[in-house]
Amino acid sequence: MRAMGVNRVVIAVKDLDRAVALYSRLLGATFHEANPEDAAAHGVKVAMSWDAGIELACPLPDRDSPIKKLIETRGEGIMGVVFNVDDVDECKATAEQMGIGVLAMIADYSQEEIDKYLQGRFKKYKEYMLNPAQTCGVGPIVGQIELK
Repeated sequence: MRAMGVNRVVIAVKDLDRAVALYSRLLGATFHEANPEDAAAHGVKVAMSWDAGIELACPLPDRDSPIKKLIETRGEGIMGVVFNVDDVDECKATAEQMGIGVLAMIADYSQEEIDKYLQGRFKKYKEYMLNPAQTCGVGPIVGQIELK
């Protein structure tokens, strides 16, 4: 397994519309809503800007979520970094061998889902969230994100 670089930063925000407007204007970024069903399952609503390398995540008001707790504790800000690797399952296994907890599989999209929710940009899209308490306080997400 080898690192392929940083794919994007994840920013926890209180108001998704305000954050999208801010980064759209500031950076000229274009945002797309991420898979609403997947995001809701994690208690959030998400907007992605592939051109700016930003994911904005806002807690749903009527749901508990790690992002809601993070904002209540630390306020808005960078919540994590998505690292792209060439074999995400090998990276997950390495993390587990190192005693790093895997909190969740965030995504494992079929090509149909990639076409529907990710503008057809990729041929593979799979991510795991690792435990920030065991990774120097950073919320690392490891993913295998392969462009078409």
